[in-house]
Amino acid sequence: MIDQLIQSIEKLQNPTVVGLDPRLGFIPEHIKEEAFEKHGKTLQGAANAFYQFNKGIIDEIKDIVPAVKPQVAMYEQYGYEGIKAYIDTIRYAKEQGLIVIGDIKRGDIASTAKAYSDGHIGLVDIEGEQVEVFKEDFITLSPYLGYDSIEPYVKDLNERNKGLFILVKTSNPNSKEIQNLPVEGELLYERVAKLLKVWGKEAMGDLGYSRMGAVVGATHPKDAETIRRILPNTFFLVPGYGAQGATAEDLIPNFNKDGKGAIINSSRGIIAAYKNDKYQKDFDSKDYAKASRQAALDMKKDLQRVMD
Repeated sequence: MIDQLIQSIEKLQNPTVVGLDPRLGFIPEHIKEEAFEKHGKTLQGAANAFYQFNKGIIDEIKDIVPAVKPQVAMYEQYGYEGIKAYIDTIRYAKEQGLIVIGDIKRGDIASTAKAYSDGHIGLVDIEGEQVEVFKEDFITLSPYLGYDSIEPYVKDLNERNKGLFILVKTSNPNSKEIQNLPVEGELLYERVAKLLKVWGKEAMGDLGYSRMGAVVGATHPKDAETIRRILPNTFFLVPGYGAQGATAEDLIPNFNKDGKGAIINSSRGIIAAYKNDKYQKDFDSKDYAKASRQAALDMKKDLQRVMD
């Protein structure tokens, strides 16, 4: 799967992943009105609005970006109806040829970790029948319980052609409170990166990168530079560009010298682009998906500028 992601990025010349993190405030009124008229102002109505919103964006960006990244919390808060919208969004995105990174940030051990792996990237056994549930291509994990919180996923990585992105240095401002703590002469995120380097050797792809990638925030470019030195054969998922404050120039340390090795996330900067003053003169709410397409194209151009 990591090889497929690299190949798709190269084909489209665009290391962008679009975060499908819908909120009711992002959904155009005509979509909400239709969903609420059919289902009422209920969990089902909200979930249906999310799915229809996502479909519109996927249809407009599927030929210019390699991947999407739905954040499960945005769906989970609406209960089983929200989870259905999450699963339906993944299914639709994959039908349109997109790679899906499930942003689930799980972190547990033993049978619990195995259950997460079975449900999200593996198969659930129902008395001899093997059922695929969420169907993500990649998922995000927290490593702070140690390797026994990661090891249950390794079999599915290698046997089912899946991938992981492990939290190493996150984009939020207070990540330094824990991730930059000194530990025996190095910072904690450096120690995690060195552990990931060892773990990742168990799941190498054919193009020189491990199926175990790293989440590295764009808002900490100096830290990203350090992590890249530690992890030359690890693919980075990079949040923080745009709405969180990171610029295209901040992204440079996340890439290897050949311009490969990272995919950059943008969520509300793309999916809520029609609300941005920059796009309102050309797109109204009914053209929200076309505004998202233009924002994705503008991001591609911005990334190519610094990559060149």
